[in-house]
Amino acid sequence: MEEKIKQFKKLSEEAELGGGLERIKKQHNAGKLTARERIDKLLDKGTFVELDKFVMHRCTNFDMQKTKILGDGVVTGYGKVNGRTVFVFSQDFTVFGGSLSEMFAKKICKVMDLAVEVGAPVVGLNDSGGARIQEGVMSLAGYAEIFLRNSLSSGVVPQISAIMGPCAGGAVYSPALTDFVFMVKETSYMFITGPEVVKTVTSEDVTKEELGGAMTHNSKSGVAHFAAENDEDCLLRIRELINFLPQNNMEDPPIAPTKDDPNRTDDSLNKLVPENPNQPYDMAEIIEKVVDDGNFFEVQEHYAKNIIIGFARLNGKTIGVVANQPQVMAGALDMDSSIKGARFVRFCDAFNIPLLTFVDVPGFMPGVQQEYGGIIKHGAKLLYAYCEATVPKVTVITRKAYGGAYDVLSSKHIRGDINYAYPTAEIAVMGPDGAVQILYRKKIAEAKDPDAMKKKMTDEYRERFANPYRAAELGYIDEVILPEDTRPRLIQAYELLNNKRQTNPPKKHDNLPL
Repeated sequence: MEEKIKQFKKLSEEAELGGGLERIKKQHNAGKLTARERIDKLLDKGTFVELDKFVMHRCTNFDMQKTKILGDGVVTGYGKVNGRTVFVFSQDFTVFGGSLSEMFAKKICKVMDLAVEVGAPVVGLNDSGGARIQEGVMSLAGYAEIFLRNSLSSGVVPQISAIMGPCAGGAVYSPALTDFVFMVKETSYMFITGPEVVKTVTSEDVTKEELGGAMTHNSKSGVAHFAAENDEDCLLRIRELINFLPQNNMEDPPIAPTKDDPNRTDDSLNKLVPENPNQPYDMAEIIEKVVDDGNFFEVQEHYAKNIIIGFARLNGKTIGVVANQPQVMAGALDMDSSIKGARFVRFCDAFNIPLLTFVDVPGFMPGVQQEYGGIIKHGAKLLYAYCEATVPKVTVITRKAYGGAYDVLSSKHIRGDINYAYPTAEIAVMGPDGAVQILYRKKIAEAKDPDAMKKKMTDEYRERFANPYRAAELGYIDEVILPEDTRPRLIQAYELLNNKRQTNPPKKHDNLPL
């Protein structure tokens, strides 16, 4: 028995060394943690249970049978994050450059299948050179098996990807299919083809960082949702995100006890929205003053900054926040912000996370570029997402709610449950200036003093229509509230909606305007 135990310990130590001490040193010199170190940082201490530790590839092409390493380049298993089960796979760049083989893929597929069966999130830590060329089509088949599980798991269990090194070619599609993508500045990148191929095909000179670095995908493409400073920062932020999420689509998000008084009011909110309707202000301030302990976990903060999305808590319960940002493009909706908002709304709806929408929107962004780019189609995605969402939906109109954008942003007409407005709210087909130009064009042109007549008509229109009371008369606004009372009113609304039940017509699946 002693010999058997010695053999087990020897093999176990060998597996834990991955590609060996020299390659581990290289990994550290590159500013990266190893696959196992990452798991240790991600999970609660001492909770990791490894699966398939002794798996090896079975490839014989190119003399591969002479080079076999236990674990075959990926560490898989499960553990806990703040006491809740999470499945994890961590690609090991020290073993064959983290390249994906048939057995490597089977290990990942096993934990993904288990995650769906037991109803727990999956976190993938990606650090891979791509497909293992020696295995040919078996490697491609392995990717496809993972993609299939990403798709079938979508909306069933939360899926989180961290890009902590290279991620190229077919490898990028699995993260793109997951719910949230984290990237690490300066050490991670994603692209379909690298700079060399780009130069050959398009003659464009570009570095890896410019083509697919963390900030490129966080600020330009929108592929990634978070940009971390280093591996440790990335893993800690994943832990924070998981704390807001339910284990699966059949459960509610966890409740986090708070000492923040649910009846707390804040006088400063009364002065936050400027009297001048064209003066910008920071919508993030309203969010932070209202939610528990001022803690707002923003998602995609570097992309489409005219809309804010993220998670917060009200009286201990997770909510998903969507808000126009008047500081950027006056809060108007464009293609990028519509897509950003739509995907977030759909995620929250899939995982039973109530939605809170703060509205200050002058409309959809006009222009040739927007029209040619498909603003109609992309704007329809946000509209569709709100229409199909059955979770509790509470809306607060802080200032402008003009035109179709008023309808889109969780209005009463698309099943908004509770719709509030501040006294500063302006709910109308369009702003006073534009409306007057259309309604009174002839009258203004014929006046002795056209400027004075225009000002008079604009002031009259603003008084009659640019307020929340016309909509309130019709029941489109449930209550006009003082800004200082926002927090207690929201908490009351969500308590009312706690047992809300709403279903959509049965169908195989919808046909979202992609």
